[in-house]
Amino acid sequence: MSRKALLNRQKIIVVGNGMVGHHFIDQLHKSNSNEFDIATFSEESQLAYNRVMLTSYFTGNSADDLALTTKEKYKNQGVDYYLNEEVLEINREDKNLITASGRILTYDKLILATGSFPFVPPVPGKDQNHIHVYRTLNDLEAIKCSAKTSKVGVVIGGGLLGLEAANAIKQLGLETHVVEFAPRLMAVQLDQDGGELLRDKITALGVTVHTEKNTSEIITGDKCRYRMNFADGSFLETDIIIFSAGIRPQDKLARQSGLVIGDRGGIVINDQCLTSDNSIYAIGECALWDNKIFGLVAPGYAMAKVAVSHLTKIGNREFMGADMSTKLKLMGVDVGSIGDAHGNTPESQSYSFIDSMLGTYKKIVVSSDGTKLLGAVLVGDTSDYSQWLSLVQNNTVLTQPPEYLLIPNQNNDNLSNSSVAALPASTQICACYDVPKLAIDDAILKGAHDIAAIQSCTSAGTGCGGCLSLVTQLLETELEKQSINKHETDFIEVKPEQDNEHTYFIFPRMPNADLTPEHLISIGEIAKEYNLNTKISTAHRIDLIGLDLDQLSIIKKRMADVGLETESVLKEK
Repeated sequence: MSRKALLNRQKIIVVGNGMVGHHFIDQLHKSNSNEFDIATFSEESQLAYNRVMLTSYFTGNSADDLALTTKEKYKNQGVDYYLNEEVLEINREDKNLITASGRILTYDKLILATGSFPFVPPVPGKDQNHIHVYRTLNDLEAIKCSAKTSKVGVVIGGGLLGLEAANAIKQLGLETHVVEFAPRLMAVQLDQDGGELLRDKITALGVTVHTEKNTSEIITGDKCRYRMNFADGSFLETDIIIFSAGIRPQDKLARQSGLVIGDRGGIVINDQCLTSDNSIYAIGECALWDNKIFGLVAPGYAMAKVAVSHLTKIGNREFMGADMSTKLKLMGVDVGSIGDAHGNTPESQSYSFIDSMLGTYKKIVVSSDGTKLLGAVLVGDTSDYSQWLSLVQNNTVLTQPPEYLLIPNQNNDNLSNSSVAALPASTQICACYDVPKLAIDDAILKGAHDIAAIQSCTSAGTGCGGCLSLVTQLLETELEKQSINKHETDFIEVKPEQDNEHTYFIFPRMPNADLTPEHLISIGEIAKEYNLNTKISTAHRIDLIGLDLDQLSIIKKRMADVGLETESVLKEK
């Protein structure tokens, strides 16, 4: 590159190296890296890592496992990085910034990706040892250290992150409690019935839930390290306390530099993610768009792409808000929330279905005329999530009365996969990386025949992991389609000594579920008793092969009795 070209390179500084800040750097590097000099600042000692998967740090994942990049990768990309370095001041007139160590850097464009900070209510006694927040790897290390000398732990906050924190301290072997101010868990995403079922399921796992509790003070305990006194006169003793009572946008630096800030915080941005200064962008949880803060990673990634598009003048992306639907597994419990889950749309109608035996709850919210799905709540079973999300996002007109969505279909053993196959090509499968169904189908057709290969090609499933079950279903469906088209299969080996015209193979459906030793023993006993072939399929399933029709219902029931949902497929010899 010529000296003139080097001198003309724009200086881009990204303040904040969390998931969203890193995604901006990654997207900018992919788009037109030769035109930019990129630098990034992080107040932490690590480069960007996957905060969504923080709890896995307690179940075996290391900091390296969670890392989204490395020092070597940034070096190869020409990205300068500064760790443990806080930016204290932005001089907008001279276009430079000053750090805590006295470092001064100039910029042409500045990206504020400062994220958010945990909100800790002003409870007397909160500033003591063994009282933590749940936000960074350093926080988790501190919690881990406290747990070594503790027996009881309490999480204040029953939202998404609070339940993740509860799972973490339960994994550390502590008696675990969750204290929530609202009358139900996950009050933002779930309605009362959904919240109550989630509470029942989490209680069954050994976590005690206390709702409608307002902590008034934290004092020295009698049996434990601390005693939490509540406004209603009750109390709870504990050794560790973790605050997870929400987040607030980290807008301190922007305030000090005179950028426009929302009345309740957040750096005001337009549709191009520009702040009130045309040389400064804001993305992620620190940004306020249309008076809204978006507390999920997917909207932050969308903002990063918009900022890159505007900066590079490639395309004309605009940020027009984001769908806050979410699907996740909390302490082993599947939970989903779609669109207008609370039925806030005027004259909307709601339908719900509760299966007490299976412990599942589904609710749909539809338009006043019943022709369009507006929102939904799912607890215990999220198999309908992707299909329903597609109906909401595509504003699809329902072809049957809405209550039919809630009625289990008894006539189609392969309903789940066939429903996935029918989703429009534009359906968003991975919200974190905005991966549509078309991209996954294309990757499979080009030879990505396992989950790792699909992740490598599309990045789907490498963020929060919530879409992995859906990606798996797409993979299974496409591979079966390819198998039928070729008149051969990678899934089945029909035993030659069988002389019946048709046989079946059956497999347990285990999307994101734990497979216990008891499950494996039961599968093995069934295979041995009925003399079935078994194999691990290319879609990473356990297939039992060679069933006759009269055996099918018996084996389905045997597996259901040990908690394994199954699917079966008919094959000709």
